[in-house]
Amino acid sequence: MSSIARQELDLTSQHAVYEAIDPQGALKAAAAGKVLFITGASRGIGRATAAAFAAAGAKAIYATARSDQGLNETREAVEEANPNTEFAYLSIDVTDPMQVSDAVNECVEKFGGIDVADANAGALGPWKKLAISDPESWWTTFEVNVRGAYHVARHCLPYLIESAARSSGEGSRGGHLLLVSSVGAQLLVDGASDYQTSKHAINRLCEFVQSDHGAEGVKCFAMHPGGVATEIGKSMPDYMHEYLTDPPELAAAFAVWLSSGQADWAAGRYLSANWDVEELLSMKDVILKDDLLVNRLRARL
Repeated sequence: MSSIARQELDLTSQHAVYEAIDPQGALKAAAAGKVLFITGASRGIGRATAAAFAAAGAKAIYATARSDQGLNETREAVEEANPNTEFAYLSIDVTDPMQVSDAVNECVEKFGGIDVADANAGALGPWKKLAISDPESWWTTFEVNVRGAYHVARHCLPYLIESAARSSGEGSRGGHLLLVSSVGAQLLVDGASDYQTSKHAINRLCEFVQSDHGAEGVKCFAMHPGGVATEIGKSMPDYMHEYLTDPPELAAAFAVWLSSGQADWAAGRYLSANWDVEELLSMKDVILKDDLLVNRLRARL
């Protein structure tokens, strides 16, 4: 039996870019001087995120994906958003640790460091119940979603720590790691065991990043990007498509906001691009007091 009832905070649900997170408005200079390293950047949310950081004044963007053509199109989107933002890219497979390491090293060589890392690459296989699922397809989803995110974290973290140390006197400007999660991590839908379990693992990985490196200035977030009709999203069963109503620019703008320093108090947590950020900020004390938005087993005797 499927359960698609959403476990959400009681906040206004946003489905388009609004002033508080607008890279061309309130966040116009939020990425000034920053270097963004992003995977899965050849289309959809990844491309929109690269363009949003450029619009918010990013110094440079290093984009990766498997498609050279798509990455060239992302270059054009970045140049249109801000011709002053430097851009470089490399076609890689995020499941290969050496390819990710090489990309990170090249980014640092070209641009001097990494201030924000966005593990955006993802996969979603055919939805089938476990007894008839394909083992290779099931594990490929895990490899891309979890191992790929781990590789980004593992190889970017030393530079994110350096960024946080450099910017410690200016407020929390650097050291942000964004792991793209999904509301699916909170759901239980028949046939989605590979995708939804992998995204649940992303939320826990985020907590470990924060536990291991928060004291060094790193701020990690597990981010639900909203319901976006990406190629991955459209590969879900047809009955799920009614939830794919959000533009990729919403997730992109939310990513800029997460790395602006305004959400640093919520590091180590699952946050949704659909949540109104001003209302979220008003809940800060409650969220911290009750340790909300983390993976926990709560039992009532």
